[in-house]
Amino acid sequence: MSENESGVSAPIRLYMSMSLDGFIAGPDDRAGQELGRDGGRLFNWLDDRMSDGPNGQVYREALATGAVISGRRTFELAGRWQGDHHDGVPIFVLTSHVEEGDVPPGSARFVTDVEECVARAKEAAGDRPVMVHGAGAAQSLLRAGLLDEMEIHLVQVLLGGGRPLFEALGPGHVDLELVRSIQGRDVTHMRYRVLPR
Repeated sequence: MSENESGVSAPIRLYMSMSLDGFIAGPDDRAGQELGRDGGRLFNWLDDRMSDGPNGQVYREALATGAVISGRRTFELAGRWQGDHHDGVPIFVLTSHVEEGDVPPGSARFVTDVEECVARAKEAAGDRPVMVHGAGAAQSLLRAGLLDEMEIHLVQVLLGGGRPLFEALGPGHVDLELVRSIQGRDVTHMRYRVLPR
């Protein structure tokens, strides 16, 4: 983690809404049905995002991040966020390849190396946390030992199928420490620290 002026490290932190059975989108997520069948219910808690309650607190924390790391699939399904995820912060899209002439909009940039992607995002974010979006990006960062924290918005539903968050981590295990749990309306926000291997 990078250190800010107070000596406190600014984390690389995954933010992800997830069903109790581990899915971040329902079945058949694709363009036009970006969250899959019934996957939109994972984000109902955002209806409460402007409140002074727990959901509003967590939403404001997410928007206080200084850069975004996204997986390519998430970036494309989100319509490339029209080049601005929030407040014009830089977006670093982790991808396996870049087509010649494909220039992402706004503050977004493609990066093919996971370590370079993290280094660039940390530099851009300064003393603010880096937000991570997407299962592919989360898995890549976990495998590389570069994800510091996970903020899981656990929604009280069993989707029964769809896109799992932790599908391709490979052998071994990842130890986590629960550092915060906040009960919001229709969701529990749980923050985990990823322990060193």
